[in-house]
Amino acid sequence: MAGAKTVNMTVTAGEHSGKAAPRRGLGTIVDFAMASHARAIAVLLAVALLAFLPGFFSIPPIDQDEARFAQATKQMVESGDYVDIRFQDEVRYKKPVGIYWLQAGVVKAASALGFPHALSTIWLYRIPSLVGAIGAVLLTYWAALAFVSRRAALLAGLMMASCLLLGGERLLAKTDAMLLLTVVAAMGAMARAYLPLRDHSPGAPANGPLAAVFWTALAAGVLLKGPLILMVVGLAAVSLAIADRSAQWLLRLKPLAGTAWFAVLVVPWFAAILGRAGGEFVAGSVGQDLLGKLLGAQETHGAPPGYYLALFWLTFWPGAMLAQLSAPSVWSARAQPAIRFLLAWLIPSWLVLELVITKLPHYVLPLYPAIAILIAGAIDARTLSRTRWLIWGTVWWFVIPLIFGVAGIVTLMGVGRQLGLAAWPLIAGGAIMGLLAWRLYEIEGAEQALLRAIASAVLTSIAIFGVVIPALAYVFPSPALARILRESGCAHPVAAAVGYQEPSLVFLAGTDTRLTDSIEAAEFLREGACRFAFVESRHEKSFVQRAEAIGLRYSAVARIEAFNISHGERVAISVYRSSEGS
Repeated sequence: MAGAKTVNMTVTAGEHSGKAAPRRGLGTIVDFAMASHARAIAVLLAVALLAFLPGFFSIPPIDQDEARFAQATKQMVESGDYVDIRFQDEVRYKKPVGIYWLQAGVVKAASALGFPHALSTIWLYRIPSLVGAIGAVLLTYWAALAFVSRRAALLAGLMMASCLLLGGERLLAKTDAMLLLTVVAAMGAMARAYLPLRDHSPGAPANGPLAAVFWTALAAGVLLKGPLILMVVGLAAVSLAIADRSAQWLLRLKPLAGTAWFAVLVVPWFAAILGRAGGEFVAGSVGQDLLGKLLGAQETHGAPPGYYLALFWLTFWPGAMLAQLSAPSVWSARAQPAIRFLLAWLIPSWLVLELVITKLPHYVLPLYPAIAILIAGAIDARTLSRTRWLIWGTVWWFVIPLIFGVAGIVTLMGVGRQLGLAAWPLIAGGAIMGLLAWRLYEIEGAEQALLRAIASAVLTSIAIFGVVIPALAYVFPSPALARILRESGCAHPVAAAVGYQEPSLVFLAGTDTRLTDSIEAAEFLREGACRFAFVESRHEKSFVQRAEAIGLRYSAVARIEAFNISHGERVAISVYRSSEGS
């Protein structure tokens, strides 16, 4: 420790191993993990699986982004075209191809192994996100070892494993969990290139493998989500070069060979899609997506500067409750190379994202590992602030699981019309662990309190994602509609949807599902047998009028009352089936 108000984070991985006094309670888990890297990885993996698996298999496809990504991948597999990206006939050039390739690989492997209905099984498409989330947790531990002791690195990994935002992204079949993995890998490699040169510490990894990790992660990040990883890495490198008045350390990353390798990985698909779509791809990815977010509130997701700071206390819960306590010592030690690097990872990109008009909570996720490492270093060095009003922020360890738990039970009873008794002990356990984390913080210390808060987060996650949400069939009408098709007795049923036209319906009911109006739906039923129309109540009158006008023979099959979460409104959907010989 550099002093009473500073934190020295340039600690080798094993410096504190075996030297800490034995801990009680949950601290014994950390003591167990300190025996070896293998044990530490095993503990992180176990906690990550406990936090990330609830709901993974049981929650239906979530509208709208997840279902769009999954459907585009499904069409790739169906068509065998792994260059173009489409949702039905609409091109999807907002994001590059990386996540679609990963999802397609999983689905094709499952199909080859004989997995039934692999094309319409959403959790198969989520596997890359689950792998990305778990990999990001393990890579946070690896990256942290460049800055702090093994014990602190483990705490940083546990903070990411219990992070509320990552706990949501691991459940969605889209880019952000895998992007986080690539950013942490790239920044961990860059840290090892920067810190040995600055600190002249022994045991620096070889330049070749370090550079390979860095440039491969950079290329993978670009194929996943375009320039975002370049922004995070580039702003950090430029900030360090300006602060140090030198960028010589970048030579350890072999920029010439690395750039060539980066091009080998990235250029082929971009060349293929430009050859296929040309200006349409540039207009969609650069004009509509990138510049649209920079210059306007895309898809009504605009927010003022400060949005991410306000959300941080929830999205990085439970680790966020120690951020304000570690901030004073971190800032006072900002001249130290390790902290300078972590702040360069965090601050420039955070400021840019706060200034960009379009804002979504997950945009700052690649910056959270830096915060976790800074907090873990302060815990390990025992430099957390003792200011009373800052300590009172730990009350949210208790308040948040209590709010989530009560809201979950109320929702189950009011919407799901069931008691959900399986969730009650989990919710109670989460609230109790949060209460103990808060009330015993000053008695038993920050590490023990944080571990209790992490346990609270895991229990709450199991309750909400594993019990509450899967029981809310009312907010997932698409599986019910798709089930009607499967149980219709038709070999190849086809549907048309009017009013309710969510991507999840296309994914579950089939790529040939028509998204149309009431007049065309009536005409669609007239085209043959085994055709179904899903007509939302606001469009029923015009559908019936058109059906009568053309002499359509049809029958009413079912009526589904539900809540469309993507639009925040109640819906009533009538299902009509064409009669034989229509």
